Amino acid sequence: MLVSPDGDVCVTNDGATIMEQMQVEHPTGRLLVELSKSQDNEIGDGTTGVVVFAGALLEQAQILIDKGIHPLKISEGFEKAADEACHHLDSISQELNIKEKDHEELIKAAVTSLGSKVVSKEKRKLAEISVKAVLSVADLARKDVNFELIKVEGKCGGSLEDTQLIQGIVLDKHMSHPQMDKEISDAKICILTCPFEPPKPKTKYTVDIKNAEAYKKLYEHEQEYFKDMVKRVKDSGANLVICQWGFDDEANHLLMANKLPSVRWVGGTEIELIALATGGSIIPRFSEIKPEKLGRARLVKEICFGTTEDRMIQIEDCTVNKAVTILVRGGSTMIVDEAKRYIIY
Repeated sequence: MLVSPDGDVCVTNDGATIMEQMQVEHPTGRLLVELSKSQDNEIGDGTTGVVVFAGALLEQAQILIDKGIHPLKISEGFEKAADEACHHLDSISQELNIKEKDHEELIKAAVTSLGSKVVSKEKRKLAEISVKAVLSVADLARKDVNFELIKVEGKCGGSLEDTQLIQGIVLDKHMSHPQMDKEISDAKICILTCPFEPPKPKTKYTVDIKNAEAYKKLYEHEQEYFKDMVKRVKDSGANLVICQWGFDDEANHLLMANKLPSVRWVGGTEIELIALATGGSIIPRFSEIKPEKLGRARLVKEICFGTTEDRMIQIEDCTVNKAVTILVRGGSTMIVDEAKRYIIY
């Protein structure tokens, strides 16, 4: 159990997490922390092993130094030993057919990685989900995997065994208006990074409204902006709006009245993933909305998890790139975060 200076508590048995959050001041200790991070970034597993192994090598190096052997000679000896070890591993290695027995060898490798973790009681299921996710987006002919097409989303509630692989993208959002359609077939998605708001001048300004007529004129002027924005989206053929920013309440009402479902406050990373998977373009201005810039998906729907407030948006069967989402469930935020960390690695 690690407690940060801010009072945040982290319970883990993952070596990389422990090393990263420990306040190590000794220079050699910092080098071991960096070694753990490098192993974590490159492989994603074995962080505890490399630190223990490095500690054993340093212990033996101290014995050799006490005997009067120069550190450079010890370093050269370690490098030769590493070369011999790699040569021996190459000589005993054998190629495995990963397609045999429904990719059983890949699942075994993933199970090995998860065996010592907090989530080990569901290691087989999590391993199968991870392997299926990678194979869903992998280009086996080029031996390449675009990991950007794999999204890992967490949702508290249920248990680890409720974790599932969803063929599509899941957003921890809901429709911006409760009366909007909750399911859109053959979705044509307008992906916006501009808000549904009237333009604002860059300089400071004040507007004095002295009577009801002036207010009505200003209101009508604002309405024209909103109507023009909604019309541009409708004319493009879009039947779903996904926006990085928020909506003015008036704009939200107009979108609902025009039967144009919308999702707001979607993160930049998720916006890019949606554009990549659906083949749409990210549109920065309403004047640039065109039919050829829309993304496409077979189905977009709002899913619930027991309560009306616990909802998510699911985008299924993206037409350009096959994106998948691993939806991690758990009884607490701590369990969900730990499971997400292991699956990402």
